[in-house]
Order: sequence, then C-alpha cells, then structure tokens
Amino acid sequence: MAYVIDETCIACGTCLPECATDAISEGDIYVIDADACIDCGACADVCPTESIHPEE
Repeated sequence: MAYVIDETCIACGTCLPECATDAISEGDIYVIDADACIDCGACADVCPTESIHPEE
C-alpha cells in the first residue's frame, strides 16, 4: 500500500530528499507515484503539515 499526499500539502519540499525511490513529484500539491512508493513512511515522518499518510 502506497502513501498519498492530501490537499493540506504546502509544497515545502521537506519530503523530497527522504524518498529513497524518488516517487514524489513536485507541484502545487506534491504527488506520490504509487507504483514507485515502497511504503517506508520516511516522507510522512518529516512532513510538517502531516499531509502524507497511507492510502486507504
């Protein structure tokens, strides 16, 4: 199960260097490529707005 980024994302970039598979794409709201995500949670651990969570 991949992680997702919700609409509370402020595009701060904190999560980008944490992703071991470069699954996060930049934009107004960042997006995680579900096929590339390895479900490690490193991005969620550093997100200051708690916008990243496991896909439901």
